Amino acid sequence: MKHFVVFITIGCLLACHQNPPVLSQIKASQLQIDDSLPSYDSVETFLHPYSRRLNQVLDSALAYAPKKISKGDGEYNTTAGNLLADIMMSETRPIFKSRTGKDIDFVLFNHGGIRSILSKGKVSARNAYEVMPFENTVTVVALQGTSVRDLVSYLVRAKRAHPISGMQVVLNRDGSLKSASIQGKPIDGTRIYYIATSSYLVSGGDNMIFFREAIEVFETDYKIRNMLIDYFGKVDTLNPKIDNRFVRLK
Repeated sequence: MKHFVVFITIGCLLACHQNPPVLSQIKASQLQIDDSLPSYDSVETFLHPYSRRLNQVLDSALAYAPKKISKGDGEYNTTAGNLLADIMMSETRPIFKSRTGKDIDFVLFNHGGIRSILSKGKVSARNAYEVMPFENTVTVVALQGTSVRDLVSYLVRAKRAHPISGMQVVLNRDGSLKSASIQGKPIDGTRIYYIATSSYLVSGGDNMIFFREAIEVFETDYKIRNMLIDYFGKVDTLNPKIDNRFVRLK
């Protein structure tokens, strides 16, 4: 009887044993994600309250622009560039001061980083996403005055309306450098200057290799897009002007 029970038990165990599954084939296909895909009412119904709320937040008026603000309306400085650079100065300066006890001397941004105009009329958070669709953050870099002179030389060679604030660069009629100053004073080669800029530029974007000479780098973790939204929410009207911060003499 015992032998019979053992035989039955072993038989059951062998019968229940299954070989592990073995991968025999992999197939792949490309699925185009566009409006040709069928919609599902159940999914749209589920997402509707969230998308409606998101659109309400993105499209709510934060400020007003009495005219179009563009990066293409000036030769060496533009309304969009001046606005962004001045916002970076005003919004980042108190943060940097509270964390380090130091002041930001000037701001440098890149002309190509501005990706949209601000049309005349209401200005919303959605506009901030259009102007700055990237995840770049404000970074403050400490540079020796000699490296700042390299920065100025870059601006002279580039001949583009790279946005600046807190600095003035004046070119002669032939495009050569006439003068450069920071906070109204000539550049001191022995001084350390603190420049607020984009994390993209600090990493070498737009060939701004002078940032490799940084003595210190301070990451604020403040997204430039969020900086714009915060500023838009504080003011009533956006009215930047083309001025003499970066000019060529006629």
